[in-house]
Amino acid sequence: MEMNIQNQEKATQVNIWRSITSMPKKLKSKVVDTMKKTKKIGKDDPRRIVHAMKVGLALTLVSLFYYLRPLYDGFGQAGMWAILTVVVVFEFTVGGTLSKSINRGFATLLAGALGVGAEYLADFCGEKGEPVILGLMVFFLATAATFTRFFPNIKRKYDYGVLIFILTFSLVAVSGFRVPEIFELGHQRLSTILIGGATCIMISLFVCPVWAGQDLHNLIAGNIEKLGAFLEGFGGELSIYLGEESTTGSSKDGEKSFLRDYKSVLNSKASEESLANFAWWEPAHGQFMFHHPWKQYLTIGALARECACLIQALNGCINPKSQPKVVSEIQTKIQQSCIKISIESGQALKELSSSIKKMMFPSPAAVSHVQDCKAAADDLRNILQTTSLPTESDLQEIMPILVTASILIDIINCVEKISLAVHELSDKAHFQKPKVEKIQGQQQLLHRGIVKPIDNDVVDGHDHVVVQVHGASGDSPENKNHQLPE
Repeated sequence: MEMNIQNQEKATQVNIWRSITSMPKKLKSKVVDTMKKTKKIGKDDPRRIVHAMKVGLALTLVSLFYYLRPLYDGFGQAGMWAILTVVVVFEFTVGGTLSKSINRGFATLLAGALGVGAEYLADFCGEKGEPVILGLMVFFLATAATFTRFFPNIKRKYDYGVLIFILTFSLVAVSGFRVPEIFELGHQRLSTILIGGATCIMISLFVCPVWAGQDLHNLIAGNIEKLGAFLEGFGGELSIYLGEESTTGSSKDGEKSFLRDYKSVLNSKASEESLANFAWWEPAHGQFMFHHPWKQYLTIGALARECACLIQALNGCINPKSQPKVVSEIQTKIQQSCIKISIESGQALKELSSSIKKMMFPSPAAVSHVQDCKAAADDLRNILQTTSLPTESDLQEIMPILVTASILIDIINCVEKISLAVHELSDKAHFQKPKVEKIQGQQQLLHRGIVKPIDNDVVDGHDHVVVQVHGASGDSPENKNHQLPE
């Protein structure tokens, strides 16, 4: 019995010693992991490092209210509100900083004015009636302001301002009951809050600004490009199953990133709405003017997520084990139509993404790809209508490709809706219209002609000819100086 107790004590001591000796290794590994994560976060978006330095700069500037004696004598303890304002309102984007700064400034001004007014009004009711009046005003205003937070428009744009209004009014009304110099106190707090907000706005605008509108623009274009890459790659995968060489996709597992990239589109709603809200507050910058149609970006984003949901269902169809060893003729025809639909849809989405990035009207190639998708879908319907009914065993074999075809037809409708939405965005945002095609057409008009003499048509003793002009390249063998006979 004593031997067992001694053995347990020795084992416990050994375990404790091992844990103590392994602590430096564990600590080292955690430090290394933290450094790797820090490096990755900074490498993914270097603007995060700049933002952290901007916040540090703003805090250093407003801290002068405490460090410099003249400023401290002028504002006193109220200088702390400038520091709190910087910590609370400084956001990553310019729109986020402007939104919080303006909301906080106006809410503080309005609530402070109402609080001082409530205090002077309560003074007329005497010592016994003053707390009653103040309590009733705090109750009614706080209740009304809290209820307004349930309105969608206020919740989306002014929720922070309403919250600061409730807080400031309550503080001013309650503290004014015990503090005699309420007007001076309110003036100091409002001044320091405005100074802190103005500091944040100036640094955010003029020191490496991060525009929410530009981020939203790039996010929508990138999401559409991811969907296009998947559809092109999916067409390549179907080509591989048919035994054909893929020109758009790769058969290596390490290079099939398109199978995973589309998933980020499914979870982009919150980011898009937040960026659109912040972009509404931003001034004109770059190619984004006032009244830019930010809501149209949300419409395109919703359509992109709808398409991503269909693609998620389509992704389940990529299963080499479900492919039959012997492919029937009807399955080959259906699969070829599916390949064309998938590739053309992907190319159409890529063209639309490129037009958004360049802020230009969609090229005719995008419309052409959508029309080719519809033509391939019509061919697919004709194949299914003209083919005789398969047997039960054949039906089981072609059922997976029929499911794939059905999903691709739904994707065509989504691609067409996205195309229309992008055209509407281009019109509302006044994107640049391409002029290259018009110039090329003028060059082709001057480069080629066919001369056909007409018999029995003589006027004034001169032969006449009819010239038919066709578009052609400048390297045409008929690109010569033709002289018309007199």
